Amino acid sequence: MKKLLNEDETAILNGLNTPLKIQDFLDTLSFNKEKSGETCLSPRMVINKKKAHCIEGALLAGVALWFHNRAPLIINLKVRKDDFDHIITVYRENGYYGAISKTNHNVLRFRDPVYKTIRELVMSYFHEYFLVENGEKTLLGYTKPINLKKFGIRWITSDADLWDIAEKIYDTPIIEIVPMENKKLLRNASKIETTSSNIQEWK
Repeated sequence: MKKLLNEDETAILNGLNTPLKIQDFLDTLSFNKEKSGETCLSPRMVINKKKAHCIEGALLAGVALWFHNRAPLIINLKVRKDDFDHIITVYRENGYYGAISKTNHNVLRFRDPVYKTIRELVMSYFHEYFLVENGEKTLLGYTKPINLKKFGIRWITSDADLWDIAEKIYDTPIIEIVPMENKKLLRNASKIETTSSNIQEWK
């Protein structure tokens, strides 16, 4: 993978040698609001354009982990059809899981490595995942960790959108988290929660 990178890319990734540094770098990137149409930028294009949305940030974070010989694992948080999935990059420290995340809001963000299982980590997002207009919770389940190495290496420096990889990620089967008998027992997010979720990092 390293042989595909140019000098600037190598220098940037070389400095992103911990999950915290990776998250700090993602936070410096403006949020990609796709003003000219939907995108799925490669890590090279994210670095060049200095912007990313969740899957673009997750792919770059995975490559940064991979660059430092760590497993490049991502998870798709699957939601109802009237909401948007969210992709996180998973890492592990001393046996505990955490997550790197690119988002434009004050929810669905970075997670410290304090979760003993992937399910514990995912469930930390459950109460944050709701529709702003009515507070309905939408998180249905999650994929098992997807290793980015399965997609090869050419996509990392591609100048084209990575729609083929995006489709494979979104089509991966999920593990459901809401018991059937409890689906009608979920409480909507409160007014203060929905109001605060409107806070945007990048206008």
